Amino acid sequence: MDTLFYDSKCPLCQREIRLLQRIADDELALVDLHSVEEAPGQPTRLEKLTALHLRTAEGVWLTGVDATVRSWAHTPWGWAFSILRWPLIGALADWFYRLWARRRYQALYGCAACADDDG
Repeated sequence: MDTLFYDSKCPLCQREIRLLQRIADDELALVDLHSVEEAPGQPTRLEKLTALHLRTAEGVWLTGVDATVRSWAHTPWGWAFSILRWPLIGALADWFYRLWARRRYQALYGCAACADDDG
């Protein structure tokens, strides 16, 4: 089973998770990252707060757009999200996601350093 770790303190994240709860198959677990303790060999809470994280059934960690695409693959809309991994679109999606994720973290948690790099 794949496990998506989400930020329950983020209003946008909450909306997406509510939708995933309704339409995803039984092979996707949704876990509030604030409800689990940090463990050795896993991303830290800060890492999970600054980018979406998904642990695959095989134990591989995916982040950002890769985590989004994999989580939505558990829904009838997975085919539409797979476009985000096409070469040219994927590079743009990754860039936009990193920018958005830093801004989201700064807005929710007040981390000015997270917004300094637009790369």
